[in-house]
Amino acid sequence: MKRAILLLVCYVLCPSPFCLQAAQPPNVVLIVSDDQGYHDLGTLLPELKTPTLDRLANEGVRLSSFYVAWPACTPSRAAFLTGRYPQRNGIYDMIRNEAPDYGYKYKPSEYEVTFERIGGMDTREVILPAYLRQEGYTSGIFGKWDLGSLQRFLPLQKGFDDFYGLVNTGIDFYTHQRYGVPSMYRNNKLTEEDEGTYCTWLFEREALRFLDEHHEKPFFLYLPFNAPHGASGLEPHVRSGTQAPKEYRDMYPLDGPRFEPGAIAKYSPTSPYAGKGKRKTRAARLQEYRGCVTAMDKAIGSVLDFLDEKNLSENTIVIFFSDNGGSGGANNGPLRGHKGDTWEGGIRVPCLVRWPGVIPAGTVTDEFLTSLELLPTLAAACGFTVPAKTKLDGYDMLPVLQGKAESPRKEMFWKRKESLGGRVGDWKYVRMGGKEFLFDLSKDVGEKNNLSKSNPEQFEKTKAAFAAWLEEMDAAEPRGPFRDF
Repeated sequence: MKRAILLLVCYVLCPSPFCLQAAQPPNVVLIVSDDQGYHDLGTLLPELKTPTLDRLANEGVRLSSFYVAWPACTPSRAAFLTGRYPQRNGIYDMIRNEAPDYGYKYKPSEYEVTFERIGGMDTREVILPAYLRQEGYTSGIFGKWDLGSLQRFLPLQKGFDDFYGLVNTGIDFYTHQRYGVPSMYRNNKLTEEDEGTYCTWLFEREALRFLDEHHEKPFFLYLPFNAPHGASGLEPHVRSGTQAPKEYRDMYPLDGPRFEPGAIAKYSPTSPYAGKGKRKTRAARLQEYRGCVTAMDKAIGSVLDFLDEKNLSENTIVIFFSDNGGSGGANNGPLRGHKGDTWEGGIRVPCLVRWPGVIPAGTVTDEFLTSLELLPTLAAACGFTVPAKTKLDGYDMLPVLQGKAESPRKEMFWKRKESLGGRVGDWKYVRMGGKEFLFDLSKDVGEKNNLSKSNPEQFEKTKAAFAAWLEEMDAAEPRGPFRDF
């Protein structure tokens, strides 16, 4: 209704097609990589070839103090799609099975009743595309969903209009299987139609199809790659790294042999792969990782080229970030830790935002911001409303990205089982491996100098803030699939 009134006023005052186009709400392209390192942008690491991401940095703003809400994929994705902490929306741990980590392949009848198959986001939670639908947006997701694979949990039941991708945490990039189980879906149905094709190219293809079909009206394109996440195969030579097409892998010289004897460390002595076969060397993992990132960058470039060809770039918000800290061949420098940690390396990620004419080009902000800001920011930009009873945990960050305001974000907290983290201003509380730490991030972004003993007052204050947050989360209206209610 608001947009109809705006269009009517625009037509009366200036009935030209240009004016009507300007009155359209902005399109949104949200691109999420998987396990990409904090330092893994060509603009920061020249040996890494990411011309498209470098272009986004040059045409928009790079966020150097941007955090996700959890140090691994499933809760992180649920958080930015709902605008709510993982502990509030109910997805505060992984929806996955552990047995394949030890070389066990599920039989189909077994897999059907495992948690990876039956778990999913609470059906009461509302996510971004459902809100955008209120304003007439068409929404498509092409890539990694990871919020449940039963039909009631799939994207079309959560507000998306089009879906092609994997439903769980990872797959083999070519077979599209997760530990031998087919895992690619088109809308609500399992499909093996494209088996053998590198999945990044499939997500690129589907994104371009969606744009071609829907670019004349407001659209939300969600492109959550599984790149450069490790390949989910049982065989050590597959699972010991990610996968890249040879053309992209060969862009990076391999220093040494590709494979070495042995199995993945987690394999149990009873696994058929224990102590057998071959796995990728560290040098090969780095080469494969970088080739995978560059292939993803090429796919993103195709999307930006389409926007340019259709004169859509000026009215499209493009957002890019990684779902959590890097792993495998990732470079998280100068941060400590990696995926899975509540150190900075597990939760602070690369982020780029472009909106020509609205966000100054070629800028960098070190303001404290998080992925929880995504939904409130798009609510303000696209005009949708969130019911007052729905508690959001983020803020509209557009004024910050424009350089017009300081971030309203003053604190952020993380809990992954017994690993804890809390940032209050520049102070960071961490509990990892049963030990507690305090850091001053304004002077020590690498978290090298533990100040918990030398500054006990600040340590207790920051720790108390974490405890207060945890109490608030425990008191929130309970959501599944983990809580007992």
